[in-house]
Formats: sequence, structure tokens, C-alpha cells
Amino acid sequence: MSYEPKKVGSIKIGRYIIDPDSNEPCRVISIDKSKPGKHGAAKARMMLIGLFDNQKRQFISPVDKRINVPIIEKRVAQVTNVETNTGFVHAMDNETYDTFVADPPPDEELNNKLNSLFSAGKTVEIEYWIVMDRSKIMQVREMSL
Repeated sequence: MSYEPKKVGSIKIGRYIIDPDSNEPCRVISIDKSKPGKHGAAKARMMLIGLFDNQKRQFISPVDKRINVPIIEKRVAQVTNVETNTGFVHAMDNETYDTFVADPPPDEELNNKLNSLFSAGKTVEIEYWIVMDRSKIMQVREMSL
């Protein structure tokens, strides 16, 4: 299980939830809460952005319901190779020494930084997140020896 349940009312802006419609981990970018009325409970309206697909979504729910929050594992790895034709990144985890292949960063700025540092012969480190058995490169930096 790579998620934990939490009450909708306890979710804050900037946190991550799993959108129940698409089962996609999403970052909460705005929350509007309505007050309870005469015949109903208070509701929360959240605007979300998908972590992997960057799609905007909307989620509406009573604040006392539960929603799944993904468990995010943040790790650091050293880049061993960047494929020139596909952009796939080969890396080795700094703690477990496991090697893996990751998709290129979707952010153009991160991708350019990774390619320029690696092609210049520098030792490159990436911070990547593992969320629901999927990984995403979040940060690129030059490793200082």
C-alpha cells in the first residue's frame, strides 16, 4: 500500500492526494471550503494538478470524508548515462546502489540542465520521487566531490 487515508478537511495547499476519478497522484493548488448549510455538510472544492501528467483536475467532497494521500519516497541518485536519442536517464541510487532507468524530466529546463552537465563530463546527481511505484526526476544538480 503506497498511500494512507486522511480527512479531506485536513488537506492543505501544496500537499498531494490521489484523485479518485483517475487514480492519479495530484498536487493541491487551491482549496475553497463552504460552510455547512441547513441540510448539508461543509464541502471542499480542490483544484489539482497531476504529478506525472500535469493535467488540471477538480475534486469536490464533504470535508469529513476520507481521501487517499500518496506516500512519497524522496531519493537521490547519480546519473551514469543519458541516452542521446531517447533521453532516458540511467542512474544508480546513492543508498541502495540499485541501478534503474528513468524517463527524461518533463520540465524542459531540468532536461536541458541534465543534458548540458552530463555532456560536459560533470558528475550529475538527481533527486527523484517514487510515488505509487512510479518515479519522477524532480531536481538536477552537479555533484561536488
